[in-house]
Amino acid sequence: MKAPLNRRVFVVGYSAATPLGNTFAKTWQAAVAGKAGFRRVSRCETDSRSNVVGEIPDWDPTQFSYVTRKEASIWDAAYVFLTMEACKAALAHAGLEMDRQTGPRTACLIGSALNGTDSYRIAMDNYVNRGPFKVSPYLLPNVCANLPAGKAGMLLGFTGPIFSPQGACASANHAIGIGSRMIRDGDCDFVLAGGVETCLIPEIIQGFSNMLATIKVGPKDRAHNDPTQASRPFSLDRRGFVLSEGAGVLVLAAEDKVKALGLQAKAEIAGIGWTSDAKHFTRPNTETIVRAIHDAIADAEISPQDIGSINAHGTSTPTGDSTEVECLREVFGKGIGHIPITANKSQVGHSLGASAAIEAALSIEAMSGSLVLPTVNHIPDPAFDDLDVVPNQARKHVYEHVLSNSFGFGGTNCCIVFKGI
Repeated sequence: MKAPLNRRVFVVGYSAATPLGNTFAKTWQAAVAGKAGFRRVSRCETDSRSNVVGEIPDWDPTQFSYVTRKEASIWDAAYVFLTMEACKAALAHAGLEMDRQTGPRTACLIGSALNGTDSYRIAMDNYVNRGPFKVSPYLLPNVCANLPAGKAGMLLGFTGPIFSPQGACASANHAIGIGSRMIRDGDCDFVLAGGVETCLIPEIIQGFSNMLATIKVGPKDRAHNDPTQASRPFSLDRRGFVLSEGAGVLVLAAEDKVKALGLQAKAEIAGIGWTSDAKHFTRPNTETIVRAIHDAIADAEISPQDIGSINAHGTSTPTGDSTEVECLREVFGKGIGHIPITANKSQVGHSLGASAAIEAALSIEAMSGSLVLPTVNHIPDPAFDDLDVVPNQARKHVYEHVLSNSFGFGGTNCCIVFKGI
């Protein structure tokens, strides 16, 4: 194999669709304003008490010119069109055109935890109620994890490697990490890296509820009359995460191509740390999470004291938040109280495989604007009184490095350090 080129890697654009808005601009505006995007589910019918979710508002793929009636009929896994549009918007934000030079050198790595489960549900309903010959011949492509990236390539014209990193709720950070290494080594010049999730179907909602992962909003809960208060990471009354749909895509580019094409670098991928727990499929392991954070900081060739902000995994589960805090204390010591910590899931919920990319885009935009976004719905927990979780309102803050944490089922951890420009 050829020797690696050891190129620096920059983020030159991004897109997102979240419960706060169907574009990154709308999401950002609502995030800075301290809003949260939760409501009772309308995508499907469910008897689950975990019926407060995050839905992308005003999301209608049939409005796009490339979604014909036939296309809409064939591709009934909602993550397909969501990926296509997110990639299209990210390239537009980057100002990167796909042509004979850039297209063959552009890869697409879009992770998803649950892939086309909505398409499988339709097929199963047809099988049971209408017979085996009513199962769509397009079912298998719809549930193939790499298919959305492939469809994005057909739409946009890139022909580099496409695949779907499968790291559960850390999938998008894995995509960013792998894509960065590919560019660094010279396998490609550009990567569309991120995640997408369209998980709001009854079985998934009920499954998370039955495993006591998502919040059950009863009459006495403060979210009963105001669903926007359902997600509350690091809060005294946190009771589980809010399941959300969403998409996030970052455009990564090699340093020499940024300069040659006149692209605007928004941040540098400075450090990557990834580990696995080898302990339990859902309960996090402090030792291996601490190592992932240390590895990301060491890869960036900085010290823990150089981290100016932390974008926490912050799911709003009692155990998950407590474990993450324990890990942060281990890495940063007494200095943890001087580092602002943001939990974006308080505003956009937990979009599983998409969450890390959404959080990365929000982190970079915040760092570029010398801001830290808030952790909303916060009631102080005495157990975390040494932390600065930026409660409820965005804050001015100048810093050069942000650490973004993501952890997933199966015991997978991926942490990334972004450096400001």
